[in-house]
Amino acid sequence: MKKRIGIVCLSITFLILFLVSNSQAQSMKTLLLKAETAMADKDYEGAALYYKSCVIRDSLQVMLLYNYANASRLNYDFDIAWYYFNKVQLRDNGKRYPLTYYWMGQLLKTRSNYREAKKYFIKFGSRKKNKQLEKEGWYEKAKKEIEACDLDLYLLNNAVTVTLNHLDTTINSKVSEYAAVEKDSSQLFFSSLRDKKKKDVNAINYNKIYTSRLKGDKFGRIKELDTNFNSNGWHTANTCFNADNSKMIISKCQAKNAADYTCELYESTYAINHWLRPQKLPEPINLNGVSVTQPCFGKVDSNVVLFFSSNREGGQGGMDIWYSVVLKDGNYGPPINCGKALNSNEDDICPWYEPQTAYLYFSSTYHKGLGGFDIFFSPIRRDTFLAPTNLGFPINSSFNDIYYNKNKSGNRAYLSSNRKGSFFESKHNCCNDIYRYDILPDAPPPKPFDSLAFAKSQLVLLAPLTLFFHNDEPDAKTTATLTEKNYEKTYLDYMVLKPKYLDEFSKGRSADDKDYALNKIENFFSDSVEAGMRDLEKFAQLLEYVLRKGERVSVTMKGYCSPLASTDYNINLAKRRLSSLRNYLTTYKNGLLVNYIHPTANKPSNLFFKDVDIGELSASKVSDDVRDTKNSVYSPYAAGERKIQIIAVGFGE
Repeated sequence: MKKRIGIVCLSITFLILFLVSNSQAQSMKTLLLKAETAMADKDYEGAALYYKSCVIRDSLQVMLLYNYANASRLNYDFDIAWYYFNKVQLRDNGKRYPLTYYWMGQLLKTRSNYREAKKYFIKFGSRKKNKQLEKEGWYEKAKKEIEACDLDLYLLNNAVTVTLNHLDTTINSKVSEYAAVEKDSSQLFFSSLRDKKKKDVNAINYNKIYTSRLKGDKFGRIKELDTNFNSNGWHTANTCFNADNSKMIISKCQAKNAADYTCELYESTYAINHWLRPQKLPEPINLNGVSVTQPCFGKVDSNVVLFFSSNREGGQGGMDIWYSVVLKDGNYGPPINCGKALNSNEDDICPWYEPQTAYLYFSSTYHKGLGGFDIFFSPIRRDTFLAPTNLGFPINSSFNDIYYNKNKSGNRAYLSSNRKGSFFESKHNCCNDIYRYDILPDAPPPKPFDSLAFAKSQLVLLAPLTLFFHNDEPDAKTTATLTEKNYEKTYLDYMVLKPKYLDEFSKGRSADDKDYALNKIENFFSDSVEAGMRDLEKFAQLLEYVLRKGERVSVTMKGYCSPLASTDYNINLAKRRLSSLRNYLTTYKNGLLVNYIHPTANKPSNLFFKDVDIGELSASKVSDDVRDTKNSVYSPYAAGERKIQIIAVGFGE
């Protein structure tokens, strides 16, 4: 009898466990479905909450960690996104989720950590190519981001001399304010999501246009435009005026999902001391199912035009900037795309025309910038838009910087940004605020990009440039201080040995420990050895460019030796390694740089090499037992000590 009771109890226990397990599985399945639905609707806040619940139930499944990180990234929860992307990279090492490295690079850009961000973009690009990602252009994006990180460091070190003022709570609130524009330097028009009359916390907030009278530098009490403009059930925004203020264009939008909108342009005429009810612009400006927004009047080839942003067919991709000629009868001609120099396959938005310079200002996520949307200007020459120039830091930040414009007097500029310091309700960087800066009367317009100054800054920022070697290379077992090999040869020989390093360092380890060891070797070769060679190639290219421009350049090098072996031998080895680096530079492009080293009657020496005293590495835990090659030779820790560096670059006398 007791045995039967025991069997019954055991059966009940198994049944309970089965039901609990099945219930949890059903719950996980439901949560995942809700998370995927929210992502499809671009409800990133909801998706992040559902994925968080999934991760609480199963914190070991890499797919859940990745999806939670990605939803958090899109929901501006950058710290959470970084934490979980980091967990993914540690477990996956870019195998199933290679975009992890790309997004970690982007997150580092939000912190203005461009040096580290560049490493992650390189890491993404150097992994085995994924055909689908390649088809979608991700590797091209990463390549552009690598170049952008170099530019970003230059922009930070060459800041624009403006003082950016964050407008106070008269204008800005805890929700989004944007698209500020002065009318006759006496009245500010702007758009906002605020709604002071709202009583139902679940009700939808709609963008509306507000005004504020300017009293010197101060703003008067804000006033909401009437229902002719701010209609119920519509998001209204993006005010612009023509030259004589007789016409005002606005955009009206309807939500497609939690993040996207379809917008149309409406025109109002000023008559009998008031603005008439706005009328929807006919085709070909507005088109069914196409978003048309962010209007601005300007000039192209002496014609008055209406600029706007649109995702209509015939563009480069995403939102593009277009213009239509204003005809003599007041109608608008067929829209013309502003071209590939300005527009990209990503979003190019918020056009604003400056008549004094014939510059078109706009924001873009594609052109090289500090992060998110950056503001650029493109000179217009007749009907051609020239290559854009980044407006610089601190006008641009590592977040979104949009809706740039100046008042007609040219003494104030406005922009909108969700940068650090912007007001928020519950989440940092969720919402745009309006910023302003004063322009001095004699302030020159922004200049086109200085490529020589940029190249010189890149050379400086590449230092310390670190290069790595296989054990006792080049020219093993000699006390010579010079070698005939150049660094590229030693690098190629080193890369051939990568499988040997993988095999030796992982030998005799358990399955989990073996994966860890293999990842360490893979990362050392990609992040250190290959990265060093890439930097050296770039260094040589930049060096050639600045020398060709007439600069005098000094390159300071340093070798290192480990205190674990004979100091005298290692000092000579470090000198051979420095010799291989000099050989690489002097044989670059069949000895092109040699012309700048040896002076002639007509040409002085412009390139100088300097070796500083060989440095001894601090006490190391790396094995110096020649019999323990696993740790003394093939360990990534040992390999990390076999290096030389370009430690400094100088210019001039």
